[in-house]
Amino acid sequence: MTKKTILDVSVENKRVLVRCDFNVPLDDAGEITDDLRIRAAVPTIQYLLEHGAAVILCSHLGRPKGKIVESLRLDPVAARLSEQLGVTVKKVNEVVGEAAAAAALSMRPGDVLLLENTRFEPGDEKNDPDLSRKLAALADLYVNDAFGAAHRAHASTAGVAAFLPAVSGLLMGREIEVLGKALEAPERPLVVILGGAKISDKIGVIENLLTKADRILIGGGMANTFFAARGYEMGDSLVEQDAISTAADLLARAGSILVLPEDVVLADAFSAQANAKVSLPDKVEPGWRILDIGPKTAELYERLIAGAGTVIWNGPMGVFELEPFAKGTFAVARALAASHAMTIVGGGDSAAAVQESGVADSIGHISTGGGASLEFLEGIELPGVAVLEDK
Repeated sequence: MTKKTILDVSVENKRVLVRCDFNVPLDDAGEITDDLRIRAAVPTIQYLLEHGAAVILCSHLGRPKGKIVESLRLDPVAARLSEQLGVTVKKVNEVVGEAAAAAALSMRPGDVLLLENTRFEPGDEKNDPDLSRKLAALADLYVNDAFGAAHRAHASTAGVAAFLPAVSGLLMGREIEVLGKALEAPERPLVVILGGAKISDKIGVIENLLTKADRILIGGGMANTFFAARGYEMGDSLVEQDAISTAADLLARAGSILVLPEDVVLADAFSAQANAKVSLPDKVEPGWRILDIGPKTAELYERLIAGAGTVIWNGPMGVFELEPFAKGTFAVARALAASHAMTIVGGGDSAAAVQESGVADSIGHISTGGGASLEFLEGIELPGVAVLEDK
């Protein structure tokens, strides 16, 4: 998949509308607690500014559901972005309208304008052509740099491309390049590590990767449903009863590609203060639940990662937010950091895990999109990518 990026087009003296992912976490006081997504957008914005563009930024924040929610205005983003860029980011209190149009028209090369939260407009999530047209009227070129929202067919992520030339930003381009190569032409062996609570979230991913991966290592709560499919008693462990037959089918078709934990860590309560013990997965007693992979499994996964040419990781190995049950997840994070393979970490909890374990700088690529990277791995065409011009 080769899409045009900002490197392939002229941006000089153009007003460029950039869809970013500024959906950052805020505390109760409205302060940004993690500005990773803002920092990730800076290279694209700086490139555009250095090449003579006026830059109009837009993004969603939270889930206001088409209504104005004061606590979800983008003013904190404008302030933090001004610090990051070293230039004043002007903010308008609307997405489209007279004020936004006037601000855009008055821009000169080097100016940066931030529109209000796109989801204050009910037409954004509905991919309303009228909103798309009004957004497009602000600019000469559309750039999508919001991989984290690329799996949504919204006005600001896809619809606007019907009215403007559309290319990817540097962040989006990197995501497409890295994930695309990992699926289509990976250095082998290709080892995929899948965790998280539910198998139902990743059935499509497993289906697609069974034909591409050399090994798929399973952890987290989703492993319990596979164990249940083998007929093991799971005690109080999380099991998706309606996915057991699907898990059995995947096991039957996967052969040696699908690797389940050899041992697990049990707890007698969902608590950091619970009693815990290592057990075989078929020895879970009533009142106990699986909350992490065990030490033998961690060693096995570390060996498979060490021998890989490409590693993709999406989803934690256990309840890593509870310290006694974080060992498996952090062991995988450290194994990726020590690997000579191309290492790719999906968004969300896996990205948080590599940050918390202090190895983020040693990972080849940390995706900014949890849901988007999952759908990409599933082989689904992402609306926000599909609308971009091909090279």
